[in-house]
Amino acid sequence: MTTDQLRPLVAIGVVRTAYTNRAHTPVQSSLNPAETATVEVDPRFAPALEGLDEFAYAWLLTWLGGPDSPAADDVPLRQVPFLLQRQGKEIGVLATRGPRRINPIGLSLVRILEVGATTVRFAGVDLVDGTPVVDIKPFVARFDRPEGDIACGWFDTVELADGSTPTSLHPES
Repeated sequence: MTTDQLRPLVAIGVVRTAYTNRAHTPVQSSLNPAETATVEVDPRFAPALEGLDEFAYAWLLTWLGGPDSPAADDVPLRQVPFLLQRQGKEIGVLATRGPRRINPIGLSLVRILEVGATTVRFAGVDLVDGTPVVDIKPFVARFDRPEGDIACGWFDTVELADGSTPTSLHPES
């Protein structure tokens, strides 16, 4: 497959959270495990939720790019991620989890609390209200949790408190 054969993404729904500003939103779902939010699924895709309530966790794949996001060719390929702002260290964008990406796809592991006809209530909020959801995939421990000691690159060198936000990680904070 070549890049010109990719079909456009379709948002299956949107996330509804208390956050309206990315700078004050927790940087990872695991750092905000108790806060809850909801995915509102487009009614066209409601049948796709069948069986999701049997899982404890799911991956939310989201589109983090808004109208002010740079085009793919304008995204810096080396960036200083939120977690390295105090050090000012640049890393290749594909070695980060930040939102400024070539394709701004977000990945959040959330705990499923309830699945309704067109909603998924979850815990583990790291998204701004109105973030488009492009997919939901159930977490399957056998597939998603590697065995043994896992090297996590530069992430292994950073201390990170629960509830950390981009603002709290900024050197002047």
